[in-house]
Amino acid sequence: MTTATAATSVDVTTANHVCTITLNRPDVLNAFNDDLTTELADALKSAERDKEVRVIVITGSGRAFSSGQDLGDLKKKYVPGYVPALGDDLRRRYNPIITRIRQMEKPVIAAVNGVAAGAGCSLALACDMRIASEHASFIEVFINVGLIPDSGSTFTLPRLVGMGKAFELCNLGSKVDAQEALQLGLVNQVVSSDELADATNKVAGKLAKLPGKAIGLTKRLLNDSLNNDLAAQLEAEAYAQETAGKTADHTEGVTAFLEKRKPEFKGA
Repeated sequence: MTTATAATSVDVTTANHVCTITLNRPDVLNAFNDDLTTELADALKSAERDKEVRVIVITGSGRAFSSGQDLGDLKKKYVPGYVPALGDDLRRRYNPIITRIRQMEKPVIAAVNGVAAGAGCSLALACDMRIASEHASFIEVFINVGLIPDSGSTFTLPRLVGMGKAFELCNLGSKVDAQEALQLGLVNQVVSSDELADATNKVAGKLAKLPGKAIGLTKRLLNDSLNNDLAAQLEAEAYAQETAGKTADHTEGVTAFLEKRKPEFKGA
């Protein structure tokens, strides 16, 4: 069954337990304005709560993933005497999006179809996996306007590429093309533009057929491992394994193995 809803700035389609959220402001390279961040936040919340959705894909329409904050919206504000309150803006608009992606137990895949810059880059990095078109690129453009990387980039980037490379990318604003992103570990795979949708759907479809509770617990453990010591992580694993062992999917997996058949997981 396929369902689709259209909003002004975000398109949402759900099929085969995969919810695809498409940023839809192609005329401005899917730059973020208030409407887009609001609709994206709402779409993520709905997908997280929808029991039929097991995997979420975020992508962009047109030739960009997202170019980041729409600076065109700032023209009327940046006049002599104006003092921006950017921290409040992050707490209200961007931080809830990044937090939801990282904390939800459903896997989130970024299908990066073009440039991912600024907050658009941060959005892609916050996802659990990134599949990139050969025309994709990543750039932390914040330094070019005298700002620091936000929307989680200072958290996710060093964990993906290491501290030294993260410092370079953040402070030199160097553009990373798709192949370099693959070498650095920023993306999981690179495919041609024509193959991006199919490649993403293949990965999303595989995840959707796997035990959803186990995937969610694994995502939580991987996040916790960034802060836990070994003893705390071992205990967290034991607690999560106790939980996973009580799921119907675990019973189905073991039963299918013993019966020498393919398991049919229900995500429960």
